[in-house]
Amino acid sequence: MTTREFVLPDLGEGLTESEIVSWRIAEGDPVELNQVIAEVETAKALVELPSPVTGIVARLHAEPGTTVSVGQPLVTFELADSVGEPVAPAPEQREATLVGYGAAPESGDHPRRRPRIETPAPAPEHRDAHERVASTPPVRQLAARLGVDIEHVTGHGPDGLVTREDVEAAAAGGVAIRPPEAGSSTREGGPEDKRIPVHGVRKRTAEAMVRSAFTAPHASVWTTIDVTPTMELLERVGASRDAAGIRITVLAAVARAVCLALRRHPELNSSWDDATGQIVEYARVNLGIAVATERGLVVPNIPDAGPLGLLDLAAALGGLTETARSGRTEPARFQGGTFTVTNIGVFGVEGGTPILNPGETGILAVGAVQRRPWEHDGDVALRQVCTLSLSFDHRVVDGERAARFLHDVGELLADPALAFARN
Repeated sequence: MTTREFVLPDLGEGLTESEIVSWRIAEGDPVELNQVIAEVETAKALVELPSPVTGIVARLHAEPGTTVSVGQPLVTFELADSVGEPVAPAPEQREATLVGYGAAPESGDHPRRRPRIETPAPAPEHRDAHERVASTPPVRQLAARLGVDIEHVTGHGPDGLVTREDVEAAAAGGVAIRPPEAGSSTREGGPEDKRIPVHGVRKRTAEAMVRSAFTAPHASVWTTIDVTPTMELLERVGASRDAAGIRITVLAAVARAVCLALRRHPELNSSWDDATGQIVEYARVNLGIAVATERGLVVPNIPDAGPLGLLDLAAALGGLTETARSGRTEPARFQGGTFTVTNIGVFGVEGGTPILNPGETGILAVGAVQRRPWEHDGDVALRQVCTLSLSFDHRVVDGERAARFLHDVGELLADPALAFARN
């Protein structure tokens, strides 16, 4: 019998591990080359893994909810030529392209998993303190929402997997949150502390923010502007025939203003190279957009956003946001960002001090657009105003340059007709 062991591949960007979210196959199932066999969660996104061969699944080496390091075995296949399959394996037994670039499976139906006889998962009271209960990220999120300590739940799924039904039953039965560790300040009889494991996107974000905050000297400048002309323009553009099917938002207008302002202030579209002590000024604007997802904050980018007009940027933003929230962003979209925009206004927040995306010099936070009494044409009128907050790397630019850049962005939003007069 000829077998082939498939290990967790290197998914790029320095990612060293992934968590098995779900299997699309079971032991004994036939598989085709490039058929999706598993969904894994990296620190960036959900990734579908295709089969590298045509054959039979001989063994699955990891359960859903298990974190696997790059190079560790995932599946052992019995190859087609050794099990009497009519398909000639010679031209097909090549490495499948990863991350969804291979041929899609012919059917969207997931094969049913056959029951296996294995040692049952240990009961919660007998589980080692450092052993993580098997579950999937959506089930863990449900447990967190319901206040259930998933580590104290007995799983009734395949091989002891904690299922959605297990969590809901535990919530109905009053399963407590995890008891406090020794030395906890929780008072007897009072509410108990809750410990939440951090992994995936949230772990990666925390590491990146600490690295950024303690390597780049941050400074910030703010400005509040009357964006009524921009809001009126967005309303007219949104009603036009060219905008059919495209959501025209204030974020698109800010993105366009940023790209125009970066032409006059290229020092903000740059990074500090620690290895050489040089400033790298980028020729293109790869505009990062901070997106809040259920899995945490991610910052995919729109490559070469500089030449894009308002409609193209709005369309790109819509697609980027939808893909990020579904966890399907291509890993390449997380690389090479040069400047970031984050829209905190969607949460009703006026302003804040954003932390730089590692390797970038500037990040602009867009506050909520609010109607306020404002000076206009020598009188006071209700106008739509917005606060812009710029954080920057003080090694690369000083306060004057940062202020001039922010002023230019604000001017374009206060009077979008200026875009026609500037190159």
